[in-house]
Amino acid sequence: MPIPDYQALLLPVLRFLEDGEEHSLRETIDGLSGSLRLSEEEKRELLPSGRQPVFDNRVGWARTYLKKAGLLEPTRRGSFRITGSGRSVLASKPARLGVKFLEQFPEFREFKELSRPRKNTADQETEKETSSTPEEALEEAYATLRSSLASDLLAQIKRSPPSLFEQLVIDLLVKMGYGGSRQDAGQVIGKSGDEGIDGIIKEDRLGLDTIYVQAKRWENTVGRPEIQKFAGALQGQRAKKGIFLTTADFSREARDFASRIESKIILIDGEELAELLIDFDIGVSTVNVYQLKKIDSDYFADV
Repeated sequence: MPIPDYQALLLPVLRFLEDGEEHSLRETIDGLSGSLRLSEEEKRELLPSGRQPVFDNRVGWARTYLKKAGLLEPTRRGSFRITGSGRSVLASKPARLGVKFLEQFPEFREFKELSRPRKNTADQETEKETSSTPEEALEEAYATLRSSLASDLLAQIKRSPPSLFEQLVIDLLVKMGYGGSRQDAGQVIGKSGDEGIDGIIKEDRLGLDTIYVQAKRWENTVGRPEIQKFAGALQGQRAKKGIFLTTADFSREARDFASRIESKIILIDGEELAELLIDFDIGVSTVNVYQLKKIDSDYFADV
């Protein structure tokens, strides 16, 4: 079954706390995952950032919304229980709870007003009920912006001169920890002059091993023959490790061949290249930084 959104979890969370006992968020998450019969894969599914399980995040926000409506109350550190208002809601036997239902409670309406961005009243639109938690909405927006940036970055690379592509690859490899200094890397890369880069680069600053590098600023898919030639070049250099970068993609046959040969060849296509450039701040600049903060429970532990 698909993981329920946070609004679909409002009623299950409230029912889980119907016993009137104190429960921690972890107890609630584990209890609900069992009653909803989530698979291990569903319980491990992460938000795009990879920092928190989707189900944990949604249960956490369901708890927060119920607290803001006065249906749950915090007790000792990290724990909470149902309130009289929460019991009254369950006694009415609702089929489902949602944001619209919670808006009947003044505390929740006040919370929504405080959390709503300020707008010119003339420009206000009817707010749509969403199934995404705030973190999910933020990460979905971030993923969209990042995907658009990666696409634009790849297009810019393809329009740029071959010498700039050479510089970009050198900068990326050095930033990732290969090649020693940029000067060292620049001396062994960029000798082919065919809108690509061919050369040997140090695996680390000490030069304990070498890696053969080839990059193709191509539009067409890189096929198996190119990878076979690259593997032959590795043998000629007595190298066992190679990196093949391209602005295009690799065919299925090329990937299959690279996975079966003795030499270790890493294939980096245009999409992954753009992602690496963004991760290591090559060819991009930071526009804004938004910090997400939470209550420091340790600070209030002795209060």
